[in-house]
Amino acid sequence: MRLTTKGRFAVTAMIDLALRQQNGPVTLAGISQRQKISLSYLEQLFGRLRRHALVQSTRGPGGGYTLARPMADVSVADIIYAVDEPLDATQCGGKENCGDNDQRCMTHDLWASLNRVMVDYLDSVNLQDLVEKQRAKMAQQGGNPVIVDGRNNKRGVEKKNETVFG
Repeated sequence: MRLTTKGRFAVTAMIDLALRQQNGPVTLAGISQRQKISLSYLEQLFGRLRRHALVQSTRGPGGGYTLARPMADVSVADIIYAVDEPLDATQCGGKENCGDNDQRCMTHDLWASLNRVMVDYLDSVNLQDLVEKQRAKMAQQGGNPVIVDGRNNKRGVEKKNETVFG
């Protein structure tokens, strides 16, 4: 499996959105600032997430993004697929021509099985699970929700007159 920055950032941004949408639409500029993800990169990701009906946008003052479905109905696999991340450990992309003479390589079945396990796992984890875990961490730390590249930063950092906890 090759999970790239695109997939990690999409999942991180979706958690941030889910944590904050109860106060209305969430701006990409806000997510960008909190998560240290380029605004233009987020615009690309959210365009794909919107086309896959995972988020919806609201234009105008007070606009931004909200989830298009309940958190429990959005799996990590849904998010990763929406941003065009391949979840494939085989060399051939599942075409079974990874060996000599366009035949399967000796380890094709191993990697294909790994693909099934990865997809099953990512399908079993939904956004609700991730948000609840993040809220539990926040409650333990007594801080604000900040996820920087999916990692937790345990110390408060002063930034633009705002204390950020991760």
